[in-house]
Amino acid sequence: MTCEACRTIPPVLSENYTPKGTSSLIGGLGFNTYVTGPSTAKTAILAIYDIFGNSPQTTQGADILATRLDTLVLIPDFFDGDGAKHEWFPTDTRERRAVLMDFVNAKAQWTEASKNLPDVVQAYQGAFPSVAKWGAYGLCWGGKVLALSSGSGTPFAATAQVHPGLMDKADAETLTIPHAILASKKEPEDVLQAYSELIAAKDVGGFVEMYRDMWHGWMGARADLKKERSLKEYTRGYEQLAEFFEKYLSV
Repeated sequence: MTCEACRTIPPVLSENYTPKGTSSLIGGLGFNTYVTGPSTAKTAILAIYDIFGNSPQTTQGADILATRLDTLVLIPDFFDGDGAKHEWFPTDTRERRAVLMDFVNAKAQWTEASKNLPDVVQAYQGAFPSVAKWGAYGLCWGGKVLALSSGSGTPFAATAQVHPGLMDKADAETLTIPHAILASKKEPEDVLQAYSELIAAKDVGGFVEMYRDMWHGWMGARADLKKERSLKEYTRGYEQLAEFFEKYLSV
């Protein structure tokens, strides 16, 4: 997937990031897709963003993987540029909970997104016929979408969840492909343990890694790249994703 000279990720910028890719409509899909990396690559990775939609931190993460792995990375914009708003959180008032639930019901139904993923991948396959293997990672909301999309009939060769939301032991029981989890200190440890045990028992490949001093969102829209510790862990996280996909998407 990559040459020896490219086996380190590019420097992470803490602010004023300029995306390396472009956004456009692809294959008749009704939303834009951010595309980065070589269009003739033999491997591709879908990046499914968190509930805030695309962000400079999320885009930079996709660009990092595209450069590090010399692969195609796609971010489907399921929310049409209008994700959840940071001011809705924490959801500690009736008004904030209501506006968030309205958004989820209108745009962010994870079961619906998971059900539609095979069709999305099929459209991308038509646009990028050189791709032989597809992987995917999801941040928070996107992690739940992929938890529901990593079982029998999945279009992916390997998937990962990053600071995943709405974790459920039942999702771990359906895994059929290599699967990785990069967890913050906020994820439920009993569910993480269940995932770890089932990944090992099923012998599908993958791992569970705890980032014990990182908050939920440190690799997505809530990433704080101006602080030394969180910048280091953001960088380590994307390097870990790169190593995972390099192992399981090799062609």
